[in-house]
Amino acid sequence: MNRFEQTLTRYRERVERALDRYLPPADNAPSRLHTAMRYACLAGGKRLRASLVYATGEALGAAIEMLDAPACAVECLHAYSLVHDDLPAMDNDDLRRGKPTCHRAFDEATAMLVGDALQSLAFEILANDAGAAPARRLQMIAQLAHAAGSLGMAGGQAIDLAAVGKTLTAAELEAMHLRKTGALMSAAVRLGALAQAATPEATLERLADYGRCLGLAFQITDDILDIETDTATLGKPQGSDAARAKPTYPAILGLEEAKSAARGLHRQALASLGGLGDNAWFLAEIADYILERRH
Repeated sequence: MNRFEQTLTRYRERVERALDRYLPPADNAPSRLHTAMRYACLAGGKRLRASLVYATGEALGAAIEMLDAPACAVECLHAYSLVHDDLPAMDNDDLRRGKPTCHRAFDEATAMLVGDALQSLAFEILANDAGAAPARRLQMIAQLAHAAGSLGMAGGQAIDLAAVGKTLTAAELEAMHLRKTGALMSAAVRLGALAQAATPEATLERLADYGRCLGLAFQITDDILDIETDTATLGKPQGSDAARAKPTYPAILGLEEAKSAARGLHRQALASLGGLGDNAWFLAEIADYILERRH
């Protein structure tokens, strides 16, 4: 296992231990809801967004203990979005990370409540984080709320649903995914930076740009994998985007041009790390990982 894999494993294990502490115990009433929340939030995954919080904060000199709360808040918000996206009213998916989606493992009403509760928990975690100064805590809450709302993930999903069966321009597709995927990745990076009180605004903006580029590169790679990778490797149905007539980068740009666009965003992301030096090694390698991943 190389240094990147060791660090990614360390971050993943750390956030999962912290999530286990923040999530209500399964035997607390209402036990079915709490069991389903834990199922949705502790069902594995790469924990890329939490890793971005940890890596950014550590690159800027923050103690890792100060990063648990924002890392968990980001993961709770991400888990909520996946649970709701998988519902029959949205993407109607049966598999997530190789397991039945939350509404299949439980039921649709429970899955809706799981999403609601996880979103609330994300903000509760940040609001109660005694490790962050009050002003920084407010900035974190505002940043995450913006990423979750109509100008972020919810807005991106609304555009995505309205675009089914339609042809979007490349610019329209990019605008959609800057909200749907890029907003939360950008927020994860900014939250990690905000945990270090001395971070200048110019550095915050460069890091946010890194997160946006990373989010778009992630989405383009996702679209490519939906074509090139099998269901068992993906952990979700292969070809599901094409089956639902959803606009994707390969459909609009062509497969090779989509790959070229992902490489261009990868270069932009790396350029945004200028000034952080060797401290940003993990952020640079996570950009490589996103471009080269197979699931």
